[in-house]
Amino acid sequence: MFKKEVELLLSPEVAFDEFARYEAILKHAGLRAGEADFVHLKKRSIDARGRQAQVRLRADVYTNTPPRDLFGPWFVYPNVKSTTPKVLIVGAGPAGLFAALRCLELGLKPIVLERGRDVRTRRRDLAAINKEQLVNPDSNYCFGEGGAGTYSDGKLYTRATKRGDVGRVLRRLVQHGATPDILVDAHPHIGTNKLPAVVQALREAIIEAGGEVRFATRVTDLLLDRNRLRGVVTAAGETLEAQATILATGHSARDIYELLHQRGVLIEAKPFAMGVRVEHPQALIDQAQYRRTDRGLLPAASYSLVHQTEVKGEQRGVFSFCMCPGGFIVPAATAQGEVVVNGMSPSRRDSRFANSGIVAAMELADLDLRQHGPLAGLRFQQALEQRACAAAGNTQQAPAQLLGDFLKRKTSASLLETSYQPGLVSVRMDDVLGPNLAERLRQGFQDFGRKIPGYATNAAQIVGVESRTSAPIRIPRDPATLQHPEVAGLFPCGEGAGYAGGIVSAAMDGERCAEAVFAILS
Repeated sequence: MFKKEVELLLSPEVAFDEFARYEAILKHAGLRAGEADFVHLKKRSIDARGRQAQVRLRADVYTNTPPRDLFGPWFVYPNVKSTTPKVLIVGAGPAGLFAALRCLELGLKPIVLERGRDVRTRRRDLAAINKEQLVNPDSNYCFGEGGAGTYSDGKLYTRATKRGDVGRVLRRLVQHGATPDILVDAHPHIGTNKLPAVVQALREAIIEAGGEVRFATRVTDLLLDRNRLRGVVTAAGETLEAQATILATGHSARDIYELLHQRGVLIEAKPFAMGVRVEHPQALIDQAQYRRTDRGLLPAASYSLVHQTEVKGEQRGVFSFCMCPGGFIVPAATAQGEVVVNGMSPSRRDSRFANSGIVAAMELADLDLRQHGPLAGLRFQQALEQRACAAAGNTQQAPAQLLGDFLKRKTSASLLETSYQPGLVSVRMDDVLGPNLAERLRQGFQDFGRKIPGYATNAAQIVGVESRTSAPIRIPRDPATLQHPEVAGLFPCGEGAGYAGGIVSAAMDGERCAEAVFAILS
C-alpha cells in the first residue's frame, strides 16, 4: 500500500467542486487520473488571512486499496435487557446519551430519565414559546431529548481534546446519521434542522440494545442512605434504585442544584459568563472577513473576538460565545417571568443574519457569596433574566438596543429587523445589565469595532440576555473515581456539573463517567 500525504490551498470554486478538487489533489501529489485508488480528505478549513479567502485541505492519497479500518470501527452494542447492574442516568443531553451508549458497550444497563419530551414532540413546546410566548418548564430549548444543543445549533468544535477521544464522538454521530463532513471540517457543525434525527437514532440504539429511555420523568428527590445515593424519586412518585447514578442534567436544571443544596450534598459556586447576543447582517460579516461582496461558495463567515476590560480596577475578559453565522436568535428561558436568548444555525447557515453571544467573565468576587452561598451565581443569573423580562413587557419579547446607540448611551428610537421570532422591545440595556456589566460590554464592543469594520455601529443590535453560557455551579467529584467526594454512587457529569462546555466535551465526559461506573462496579 502506498500513501502520500498532501496539504494544499485552493480557491473556494475548486475546493467545493468535487471533481475539480480531486484533480487538484492528484496534481499536488504528482499523480495522474487513474493512478490513485482512493483520496481520503482528512481536514478542511477556511484561510481568510490574505487578500483572497482560500480553502486549506489535508488529504491522504492511496495508490491501491486503503486500510479497512480507515474510518475506525463501527460501534456494536451488546444486548443488556436482562443485565444487572443497572445505571440511572439523569438527563438525555449529549453527556447522558453518550454515557448510556458507553454503558451498553461495557455490559451495563442504562436507564435514562429525561424531564422533557422526545425530539419530535418537543417541537410543539418550542413553537409555543415562539408564537404564544408560553414556556413549558420541562420541555423547551434547554430541556428535552438531546439537551440544549439539539435545537440551538449543533456545533461540534471543542478545545477539550485532552479530555477524551474527539474522533470517537464524531464517528459515533456519523454512524447514527450525521454527515461525514464533521470528520473533515475544522469547525464541524450538524445544524439544528438535522441534529434531531441523529439524537433520535442514538435513543433508538439504546432501546434496541435493552436500555431504557423515559421521557417526562423529572427527578424531584434523592434516595440518600447516609453517605450513599441509592436512587431517585420522580415527580410521579416513582422510586428508582440503582448502584450508580450519573447526574447529567445540563446547566439550566436549577431545581436539581436547589435539591442538592437542600439535601446537604456539597456543591460549589464557580465562575461563568453573562452578556448579550449581538445580531448583524450576515453580508456585513462576510464582507469584513472575506473582503468580497459576494461570498460565492464560501460558507457564511464567522468570527472569534476577545478583549480584556477594566472596570473599577478589576480586569475581566469579554469575548464572543457560540457565534452563529447564517443563524437565528432563539428564546431559551426555562420558566415564565424570565427572558434568556441563545443562538442557532441550520445546517446550510443560510439565514440573512449573523449572531453571537458577547459575554463578560463573572468571577466569584462579583457574586454575593455571603448571602447566597454556592447558589450565588444562580441567583445573579435569575435577577438579570427577570429584569430583562420586566423591561420588555413580561412576555418572551426581548429587550434590545442598536449597538451604536448602546455605545453612546442613547435610547434607540427604532430597532432593526430581527431573526428573534417573539419580537424585540427598545430599552436602555444599561438598565437591564447593570452598570458594571454594561461598561465591560461597552469596552469590548469598542475594541471589536476596531477589529471588524462596521461591527460596532447601528447596523447591528444587541439583544438580552445571554446568561446560560455555562453552569454557575460545580458539583465536585473525585478526580480519579469521578464520584462525588461525600456521596458514594453519585457521578456528577457534563456541563451541568461543571465539567464540559458544548456537545462534544459533554459527550466525552459522559463516556468517562460510564467507564468510571464500570470500574467501581466490576
